Amino acid sequence: MSVIEFKSVSKSYGQGTSASHVLRDIDLKVEEGEFLVVLGFSGTGKTTLINLMAGLTAPTKGEVVFRGKPVAGPGPERGVIFQNYSLMPWLTVAGNVGLAVDTLFPGLSRDERAAKVAHYIDMVGLSHATARRPAELSGGMRQRVNVARALAMNPEVLLLDEPLSALDALTRANLAEEIERIWEADRKTCVLITNDVDEAILLADRIIALNPDGSLGEEFRVSMSRPRDRSAMNHDDTFKALRARVTNYLMDVGIGARPEGSRRLPDIRPQHTHDTDPALPAAVADAQKGLIDQRYLSFENLHKVYPTPKGPLTVVEDFNIKLDRGEFISLIGHSGCGKSTVLTMVAGLNDISQGVIKLDGYDVQGADPERAVVFQSPNLFPWLTARENVAIGVEKVYPRASRAERQDVVDYYLERVGLGDAMDKSAADMSNGMKQRVGIARAFSLSPKLLLLDEPFGMLDSLTRWELQEVLMEVWSRTKVTAICVTHDVDEAILLADRVVMMTNGPQATIGKIVDVDLPRPRTRKALLEHPDYYAYRQEVLDFLEEYEHGAKPKPKTAPRAIAAE
Repeated sequence: MSVIEFKSVSKSYGQGTSASHVLRDIDLKVEEGEFLVVLGFSGTGKTTLINLMAGLTAPTKGEVVFRGKPVAGPGPERGVIFQNYSLMPWLTVAGNVGLAVDTLFPGLSRDERAAKVAHYIDMVGLSHATARRPAELSGGMRQRVNVARALAMNPEVLLLDEPLSALDALTRANLAEEIERIWEADRKTCVLITNDVDEAILLADRIIALNPDGSLGEEFRVSMSRPRDRSAMNHDDTFKALRARVTNYLMDVGIGARPEGSRRLPDIRPQHTHDTDPALPAAVADAQKGLIDQRYLSFENLHKVYPTPKGPLTVVEDFNIKLDRGEFISLIGHSGCGKSTVLTMVAGLNDISQGVIKLDGYDVQGADPERAVVFQSPNLFPWLTARENVAIGVEKVYPRASRAERQDVVDYYLERVGLGDAMDKSAADMSNGMKQRVGIARAFSLSPKLLLLDEPFGMLDSLTRWELQEVLMEVWSRTKVTAICVTHDVDEAILLADRVVMMTNGPQATIGKIVDVDLPRPRTRKALLEHPDYYAYRQEVLDFLEEYEHGAKPKPKTAPRAIAAE
C-alpha cells in the first residue's frame, strides 16, 4: 500500500522566462514500511522533493497525496529531520525532546512525560547527556537530539533531508547505523535524501536517482539482508556490484564527458625561489637532478610541539618519509591526528619544532609559491572574478612573461577545471564547488614544485566531490606535480595516491602504516571500482582506521614500509 504518492508533480520557482524548473513530472510511490533513499547531486531538487512530502511547499503542477488525501500542509504524521539541528539553545536535551512530547501528548502526568522523554533519548544513545544544552554537545550528538525529537512525535512517516551531511565521516557512519537500528525496531516508513552511495546502500530497501534536470532516474533495489555491517559489506559481492552500478549511473548523468579544451599552455617557465642555477654545467645539473628525484621531498625526524599552560604538547613526533619527484601521497587518519599540522609545516605556514623538511635539495623555510596549497575553504577574493583570482599568483611566478602569455596560463587552467564559461564570474556569485575549482586552477597555474591539498573537497557533497576528484586527476596527469593530499575519505585516498600514509591518533601522532597503491594510471572512479585489487586496498586502510577508531593508540605491529629507505 502506498503511503505517499506523487502524481505528475513538477515544481518551479519564478515565472515566465525567469522561471527555474526544479522538479519535472515526478511519478513516485512510497510504500508502507519501506526505507526509500533518493540520491542526487546538489541542485537536483532533493530538498524540494522532501518539502513537498512534508507539505512545506506546494507543487506547481500535479498532486502530492498522503494515504489517499492531497497534502495541504505540514502534519504530525510526517516527521522531518533537516540537515541543520534547529534546537532551542536554552533548553537541555530533555527539554528539546520534551517539546515534541508535550505537543503530541499534552495530558500526560509528570512521571509519564519524563518516562516518554527518557525513552526517546535512550533510543538515540544520549541518556548520559540528558541535562546538557546544545552548546555542550558535538555535532553528532545534536543531530541525535533532532532524531529523538522527531521520533517523539511518533510520525507515521519519517522524512530525513541529508541529516548526516554536516558531520565528520566517523560520526556520520555511526549515526547512519543508529538510524538503521531505530528503523529496524519500529519499521516506520522512511524517506532519506542523501548524496552518499554507501550510506544509501546501508539503509535502503530501494534507491532512486534524481537526475540533474529534476526528473526521476533509475531505480535500484537493495536485496542485501539486514542488519548491514559497513565493514562486512566491503567483502560482499552484491554490495560491490550494486555500488558500481549506482556510482556509474550517477557519474554518467551528473558528470558525463567534458569536452576537451582548445587552449594550450604557452612555453614559459615559472620563477621559483630555488631554481637551478642557469650557469651550472648541464652534466652537473643532470647528476644532481637524478639524485634529488629519488628523495625530492623528505621529512626527517619531524616534530611539532605547542606550549600549553600544562607544559609542552607534542602533536606530531618522529614523522619520517621520503617522496620521489612526481609522487602523489594521501595522508589519512582520524580527527586530531596531526595531518593538517604536517601539511602546514611543509607549506611554511607553521614553524617546525624539531627536524627538517627538504624540497628539491633545499630546507623548507616560510611560505613560497613553489608550494601551492588548496585548502578546504577556497579563500578567494569575493569581489574578484575567477580570472582575477587566479591571475594574482600567475603574475608573481611568471614575471618575465608577457601579459598575453600570463593570461593564457590563467585561461588554460580555468578551462581544464570546467570553468571555461565562467571565467568572468565573481567569486561571490559562485557555488562552493565552483569556488573550489578556482582554487585548484589557481594552485596548478603556479606550476608549483609541490602541490598541497588540505581536505580540498571536504565542504562539498560527495557527488560534487567525485566530479572534482576527476578534474584533479585529469589536470595532475598532465603536470605530474609532486603532491600530498590530506583526507578522511578512504576512497579518495586510494583514488588519488601512489601511497596512502596512515597516521596514528594524536597527540604524539606519527606514521603508523603505509600502503603502496599499485593501480594503473590514469585513474577514474569507474575503473577503480572494477579493479580486482581495489577492495583489498580499501580493507587495509579501513582495518587501520578501525583499530584507532575509539581513540586507542596501539603501537604499529611492524615498522612502516619505505619510511627510512634512502
